[in-house]
Amino acid sequence: MLDHGLTATRDYHALNAMLNLYDADGRINFAADRMAARQFFLQHVNQNTVFFHSLDEKLGYLVDEGYYEREVLAQYPKAFLHDIWYAAFARKFRFPTFLGAFKYYTSYTLKTRDGARYLERYEDRVVMVALALARGDQDFAMRLMDEIISGRFQPATPTFLNAGKAQRGELVSCFLLRLEDNMESIGRSINSALQLSKRGGGVALMLTNLREAGAPIKGIENQSSGVVPVMKLLEDSFSYANQLGARQGAGAVYLNAHHPDIMRFLDTKRENADEKTRIKTLSLGVVLPDITFQLARDNEDMHLFSPHDVERVYGVPFSEISVSEKYAEMLDDKRIRKTKIKARAFFQTLAEIQFESGYPYIMFEDTVNRANPIAGRIAMSNLCSEILQVSEASTFHEDLSYDHMGTDISCNLGSLNIAAAMDSPDFGATVDSAIRALSAVSEMSAIDAVPSIRKGNDDSHAIGLGQMNLHGYLAREGLYYGSPEAIEFTSVYFAAIAFHALSASNRLAQEKGRSFVGFEKSKYADGSYFDRYTSRDWLPEHPAVAALFAHVALPTRDDWAALRERVMASGLWNRNLQAVPPTGSISYINNSTSSIHPIVAKIEIRKEGKIGRVYYPAPFMTNDNLDLYRDAYEIGPDAIIDTYAAATEHVDQGLSLTLFFPAEATTRDINRAQIYAWKRGIKTLYYVRLRQTALEGTEVQGCVSCTL
Repeated sequence: MLDHGLTATRDYHALNAMLNLYDADGRINFAADRMAARQFFLQHVNQNTVFFHSLDEKLGYLVDEGYYEREVLAQYPKAFLHDIWYAAFARKFRFPTFLGAFKYYTSYTLKTRDGARYLERYEDRVVMVALALARGDQDFAMRLMDEIISGRFQPATPTFLNAGKAQRGELVSCFLLRLEDNMESIGRSINSALQLSKRGGGVALMLTNLREAGAPIKGIENQSSGVVPVMKLLEDSFSYANQLGARQGAGAVYLNAHHPDIMRFLDTKRENADEKTRIKTLSLGVVLPDITFQLARDNEDMHLFSPHDVERVYGVPFSEISVSEKYAEMLDDKRIRKTKIKARAFFQTLAEIQFESGYPYIMFEDTVNRANPIAGRIAMSNLCSEILQVSEASTFHEDLSYDHMGTDISCNLGSLNIAAAMDSPDFGATVDSAIRALSAVSEMSAIDAVPSIRKGNDDSHAIGLGQMNLHGYLAREGLYYGSPEAIEFTSVYFAAIAFHALSASNRLAQEKGRSFVGFEKSKYADGSYFDRYTSRDWLPEHPAVAALFAHVALPTRDDWAALRERVMASGLWNRNLQAVPPTGSISYINNSTSSIHPIVAKIEIRKEGKIGRVYYPAPFMTNDNLDLYRDAYEIGPDAIIDTYAAATEHVDQGLSLTLFFPAEATTRDINRAQIYAWKRGIKTLYYVRLRQTALEGTEVQGCVSCTL
């Protein structure tokens, strides 16, 4: 194995690269990566970190020079600041992998304005995030610091990067906007997209309500240009608002499958599409009702309905109509223009486009709305397909000022590390801390440049507590991803998360004396949300799974019944509580596998700027348990879908689910997986990935806006 004396003299990059070199016995040099992390500090970090003689000197300098927000530190006595900083450093945190350390110092830590030297250690960033989110509450600040530095809770990138800094971006960076069928709404939405993009936000927009190409305008036939020109305008807007050149703006658009422009919409992602219509950087999502699958099953025509006519007949926008419920009625209504295509041809095209580009994302409309506990319809998702919230349309005057301000959506995200959370001395307290931290992010966020976003956030206090490191935890405990025991663990774990998240939100409502706007119309208020939990126990049955929860107090149906009574009596602070995003950079810092996906490679390869290839070993992997780390392409879509289905029934929003296929997969395989996901109650599908190379490791692309 490794000669540690020789290794210590090597460059950290060379040491990290040894992960991809197996020895004569086919064993991986894990020790080389641990040494690379140490050498990174010795050779680079320590030499480029500004030295201060004391904590007081450091904090005084960072405040006086405009690096830290004076107001954050001013909320706490000097003695407490000493206590929390010393407590953080007493934990003696060490990055277990080179990539974790590299990502933190490259992307998160505070640097001098010329970018040449570091002003924070990891402990400094953790403490400042805790102080900022605790807003003067000393007990909570100390608790939150402990949750973050222990790896149990990890705020999303915008929060972890920006909290406590004087010159910072927003604490959230993912937004959803709806467009209505008029020029004022289109113009206002493009402006909103520009405003959000320049602030570092990724934006998804719903196009379902826009009239199709060739539809009449003011009674004159063949006047509308349809959705594609609007898509081009949005793509150019995101390209223009590129965050001071730091990165390309990011956007996504969603369209209902029964919109007459659906085939033009999909064709914009074809590799051979005309440049006038080709969409290169905008992400696409399709909203699929149940009826679409039924029509394909029966090999029938699939009718597409004019949104303008639907709104004229029903008095509400197309997105507010359940296509599955109204399909036959709309088909018989001569006032509604309609065209038709073959349903199976539509699914074939869908798979072809996914084969070529990985797009579109898919939202299963009826599944989403059946599970939605909030009054109103969900008609779209976001850039990473895990946010599922109700929005309300705005109306505008001709000068684009508001006639009626509706509500749009922002994503306040953070994730628990499943392995660390399961090791928590108090599982419920860990979830409580996470919910309070994310609620603070919501309460501290005020996007005044887009008032409908601010109103939506202020009304709902919606958050998305995510999860990561499922595969790492399962492997650590000797379970195969996708096995019956692993799926049972997933179900029991997410049920417990739901219980403690709702309990925390209920306590917040009691403390604040009010609930989110619209609580009284929700399934929480009438108690029906809790029926699934009071009619059966969500407890482990397999002995191996029961052993994993031996030290965790799991809720019984009696506990759920008591929670139902508390919620019905005193409400909830947060309209939405859970969403599982595709964790990216934060996973590496946290030494986690991404989200609840299986790994994509035992040794993952990433391209990191000027340094080139960087290698990342799966958490808890050793040379003795490699068989537990089958990658996503080997595991296949069915086991991943089954795992996500077990989690989905306990998550009020969505889960970002990518489907992985071997290189020889066909469009038939993609269609079969889509149908299986729909039947298993999956709410959304993210990317489709085909194995492109025989390399042991491959680079993973995360969601460009709200990856954690």
